[in-house]
Amino acid sequence: MRDYNNLPPLVECVPNFSEGKDQAVLDALRAAITAVPGVKLLDVQADASHHRSVFTFVAPPTAALEAAFRAMQVATARIDLTRHRGEHPRMGATDVVPFVPLRGVTMDDCVQLARQLAERAGRELAIPVFLYARAATRPERERLPDIRKGEFEGLRERIGTDPAAEPDFGPTRIHPTAGATAIGARPFLVAYNIYLDTTDVGVAKEIARRIRTSSGGLPAVQASGFLVDGQAQVSMNLLDIDVTPPAAVFAAVEAEARARRVAVTKSEVVGLIPERAILGAGAAHLKLTDAADHLLEAKIRETGGPTLDGWIDELAGAAPVPGGGSAAALAGALAAALVAMVCRLTIGRKAYAAAEGRAREMLIETEALRAELRRLVDDDAAAYGRVSVAYKIPKDNPGRGAAVDEALRGAAVTPLAVARGAARLIALARELGEIGNKNARSDTKVAEHLARAALAGAVENVRVNVAALSDPAKGRDLLEEAERLGRA
Repeated sequence: MRDYNNLPPLVECVPNFSEGKDQAVLDALRAAITAVPGVKLLDVQADASHHRSVFTFVAPPTAALEAAFRAMQVATARIDLTRHRGEHPRMGATDVVPFVPLRGVTMDDCVQLARQLAERAGRELAIPVFLYARAATRPERERLPDIRKGEFEGLRERIGTDPAAEPDFGPTRIHPTAGATAIGARPFLVAYNIYLDTTDVGVAKEIARRIRTSSGGLPAVQASGFLVDGQAQVSMNLLDIDVTPPAAVFAAVEAEARARRVAVTKSEVVGLIPERAILGAGAAHLKLTDAADHLLEAKIRETGGPTLDGWIDELAGAAPVPGGGSAAALAGALAAALVAMVCRLTIGRKAYAAAEGRAREMLIETEALRAELRRLVDDDAAAYGRVSVAYKIPKDNPGRGAAVDEALRGAAVTPLAVARGAARLIALARELGEIGNKNARSDTKVAEHLARAALAGAVENVRVNVAALSDPAKGRDLLEEAERLGRA
């Protein structure tokens, strides 16, 4: 019996950039990250007062590394620290890049990712990089505040002259505009801020000093005080929410504030937080000792959520979406899943030791394709929706024609992406059928047939959408590529 819980490895990456105001730069960072197949961007938090943004995405390890590097390229080109001022301490355009193990990945794996990214950034972007947290090469570099001491301006004077400031990778001089970057591996961290009903930043700083670990306060808590939009803020990193949960931190800050006759007005999470932290806070407040056993949503998730049968029923319904394009993408995703399965049935088997290295490479590529094709199932339906909206523009509107053409071209781009993935899967299935586990050879054949169905369906969708353009020449490049892929 197959193990359907054998899901692909996944890491979280949470790069922080010294930009919280320029939407064009934030959009460019977003585009760089999401352009990498297999990456799912979960959250973006931008703060103008701190002049900082926090991106949270998850991906297979190789894809996560590539997405982080591409975002660093954008930040290096578009963020100038000589013109940057904000409440939050910073030393680089890309200030910090942590990798966090989520599923099927160890902390050691994330340390290796951090080292690989650091080496590449130092070499290709000429940025000095410091390894921190679990990836640190020296004890004094485990804590980010210790590395960032003096910020960009201070490090500009120290790197190259102070041996203690010598980077782990990259040049021994600071990048003139992009500064320096810390890259590391760590457990899940929660960035948590509490606002006080006072303009006296000294109160926030004193409370931060009282509660942080380094001053003898709560374990696994870093804290500083800032003035944000006229309010004193206690800004914290909770390094281990199972040791010190947010509810305990809130209670400690509230007690310290009350002792100073100051009220707490609100708190906020920057980025994402595991649901157990919020549920734990509610359970503690209600004095519920078995809250987890009574959660409706958790019970629903245990049933598997939306079913394949449900999606097929939706496909069979009277609505035009999901339609053939989504079905083609799903066929491709199923093909990728089968190829991944055979890779796993090959890896670790003595009889196929000679093929193991190649099977591992194929598994990484295939899992990225599977994630992309699964996303394209939904993207195709969304693209059709945009076409429908464009056709509803009044015919006397002078912009209607351009809007329809733009939507149609977009609706052709999605199946073209499906075609690219399917064509690649055909080649992978063929190769794996030759070198992989012979007992699963029929699975590679089924994968190839599914990929061919996905390819044919995707090409047909490109043809239909290009033909509907006011001038099919506007989509000739898409159609030519699709037809070329269809002959694979």
